[in-house]
Amino acid sequence: MADSNPYWSAVRTTRLRIADLLEELAPAEWEQESLCRGWRVRDVAGHLALVPTISTWDMVAVAPRARFNPDRINTVLARRHGDRDPADLITAIRAHADTRRTARVLDTRNALFDAIVHSQDIALPLARRFPVPAEHSREGLRRVWAMGWPFHAERHLAGFTLRATDTDWTVGDGPEIAGPALALLLLSTGRTACLDALQGAGADRLKSSHADR
Repeated sequence: MADSNPYWSAVRTTRLRIADLLEELAPAEWEQESLCRGWRVRDVAGHLALVPTISTWDMVAVAPRARFNPDRINTVLARRHGDRDPADLITAIRAHADTRRTARVLDTRNALFDAIVHSQDIALPLARRFPVPAEHSREGLRRVWAMGWPFHAERHLAGFTLRATDTDWTVGDGPEIAGPALALLLLSTGRTACLDALQGAGADRLKSSHADR
């Protein structure tokens, strides 16, 4: 039976499609670096398998090792679960595709954009396609721009206008960065692999800045 809640239906569909993508990967691809800095493809899979069932205690338990830094806590857990057998990770992602919970200190409103962004963290470095409906990326953009930490997209991209070309979404003021909502979502979460998909004076400025690094 179809899910009557569009948000959770999108989450479920994205998670299941990620499991399908992972099932196609060769062993060597699981070991490759993802777009998520310091994470292998298998670590991204480990994170996605864990998020629907993680507890606050799971995070507290590794906090000392991670020096109580939220980003490091996330990385420690992703790597720990990423070392599991790939078949186990795929099974876990599928088994919890419908799960609508996470740790109390996290937020289920992040579930959709988290899955979308991590799908690209896996697919793009492997030169694989993982299309995402524009309306799903738009929902992710709305959440990322509203949430502040950890991406602080509104602050980092201040002085630009961001405009999606495949759905109704525009924010900001200044030189335009225009392109597919998915590319804008990746940019808003700190990924630069999408720059070639963006156009406009603002995009040209970002590309020039990135080329100088």
